[in-house]
Amino acid sequence: MNRVLPQVTGTPRILLGGLALAFLGIAVTFVLDPYRNYQLAIVAAYFCATAGLSVLVGLTGQLSLGHAALMAAGGYGYALAASLVDGMADGGPGTSGDEGTSVVRVLAGLAGAVVVSGVLGLLLGLAGARLRGPYLAGLTLALVIALPAVTAVLRGVLGGDQGLRAPYEDVPPALERLVALEQWHAWIAILAASVAATGLVLLRRSRAGLQMRAVHGDETAARLSGVPAGRVKVVAFVASAVSAGLGGAVLCLVTQSVSPGAYSLAFSLLLVVAAVVGGLGSLGGAAVGSAVVVLLPWLIESVTTALDLPADLQQRLSGNLAVLVFGALLVVVTLAWPGGAAGALAARRAARSQQPPLTER
Repeated sequence: MNRVLPQVTGTPRILLGGLALAFLGIAVTFVLDPYRNYQLAIVAAYFCATAGLSVLVGLTGQLSLGHAALMAAGGYGYALAASLVDGMADGGPGTSGDEGTSVVRVLAGLAGAVVVSGVLGLLLGLAGARLRGPYLAGLTLALVIALPAVTAVLRGVLGGDQGLRAPYEDVPPALERLVALEQWHAWIAILAASVAATGLVLLRRSRAGLQMRAVHGDETAARLSGVPAGRVKVVAFVASAVSAGLGGAVLCLVTQSVSPGAYSLAFSLLLVVAAVVGGLGSLGGAAVGSAVVVLLPWLIESVTTALDLPADLQQRLSGNLAVLVFGALLVVVTLAWPGGAAGALAARRAARSQQPPLTER
């Protein structure tokens, strides 16, 4: 962006950068087949949650093991709001309606996801402001474990174990000859991820972001300097929760459903793996980690299928091999590149910048 528009700085540069990346992602969808566009939409949904988690841990040091529950809150918020708009439309519940109704339904669903996940993030942030380290991690972990029980108690609203169905979002009539359904969903996912990433970048580069770094470095010194550490932690948690909620909304839109079984403890830990592998505090690293946790199981399954293994062995490896590979990958990254992929790339750039020119060697 500096080379293209060197005179643009600050917030306008961030906004233009987010817009440019969104258009680039949309352009990529034209060279992908429908299934790859579906995977791209899933990666974008995971990225929203991973980016929020990475910024939360990287800037304030608050460890959350419950971002799956925040994604679920966004998914339920999307399904409830979109279904409400769908029910008020002329076509009635369960119909796609015209182009205007579809756009309103999606926007209402995304707004509902932001509100529900933001409120839950605010409650967790207020509690987390008084907790540190394993106590905060335990609180968020308990939220994920309690999610099935909460949906069972609120069965009339949240649908219990079966969850909720989200309205089907077809391609708008004006675009139905240009794009396929999976590509349209990928567009929505990319735009939502761009909004989440841009908001997190603005937060990180604002005064609040500077205060978050101060709290992470030394909370006592930050308090003595006049930084409201509790308020800073709450703001960080709310921002992270809203980003995760947008990811849950995208996932609900793509899969047309949300249920507690889809947001288990294993899924929540998978988001932590994505954040660590990519590099805590880095949005680019969050994108890399999200792509890894989505594509790696697919690659493993493709390899095991191509090897034509015995049926019983293939059944035992299904799912379990991916968990083993993720565990080994986490250990290797932690030992070899403690800063994740983003840290390794930054170290490589620093090493190259310190090398003397060829004429001086």
